[in-house]
Amino acid sequence: MANLKFEEALSRLEEAVKSLEKGDLPLEESLKVFEEGVRLSKNCLKMLEEAEKKVEILVQEKDGKRRARPFEMKQAPAADESSSFGTKERPPHG
Repeated sequence: MANLKFEEALSRLEEAVKSLEKGDLPLEESLKVFEEGVRLSKNCLKMLEEAEKKVEILVQEKDGKRRARPFEMKQAPAADESSSFGTKERPPHG
């Protein structure tokens, strides 16, 4: 799993979520899919953190020169704050 590219890991994670949301897997299989999802999620987070460290922003200083500085990630909004970035409407379970 460590050799997966971010997009592949994210795609597999999305498939795991869809599979679990359907609710038609036996308990044992659901646990396996959930465990894989947790591993994939941690792997994706690690890759994002590593990428964040590499990102630099070019800023123009007062003297007109451009200098690179590390990218600073702003705190993500809390789950209850209104932000639709990266969220999808999910159908209610019935």
